[in-house]
Amino acid sequence: MKSYSELVQLPTHAERFRYLSLKGVVCGTTFGSSRWINQRFYTSTQWRRIRHDVIARDRGCDLGIEGFEIHDRPIIHHMNPLVEDDIMYGTPNALDLEFLITVSHDTHNAIHYGDENQLKKPYTPRSPGDTKLWRPVVSPPRKQLPRGGRS
Repeated sequence: MKSYSELVQLPTHAERFRYLSLKGVVCGTTFGSSRWINQRFYTSTQWRRIRHDVIARDRGCDLGIEGFEIHDRPIIHHMNPLVEDDIMYGTPNALDLEFLITVSHDTHNAIHYGDENQLKKPYTPRSPGDTKLWRPVVSPPRKQLPRGGRS
């Protein structure tokens, strides 16, 4: 079972993503005709409270990594996919901070259906001169003609 305690030992965004990745394998049926259970759970007061706690703990950062701030709506990802019994019987997987992480929409989709290529790249600070439209062109050395002037 994947846990937050193990995840935070990994220092980079990419390593944390790999730890959580389902490698494009979509989990089995996730509630099917019992979708109402899922919907009731995600609108409950308990879920809203834990969601707030997870976002605060992760400082609103994707996978809890500074420099990967989420500027739109954060998603709280269950590190171990939920099944109907998790909600019906209140297993720890559903509402325990140890099994939840804040992610961006892109990261969430990549965890479930994609790979690292879908992830946003980290912010690269600007540097002086990085927006120059014209850069000096360095010409290759000219070919030397043999003596006598003909090639």
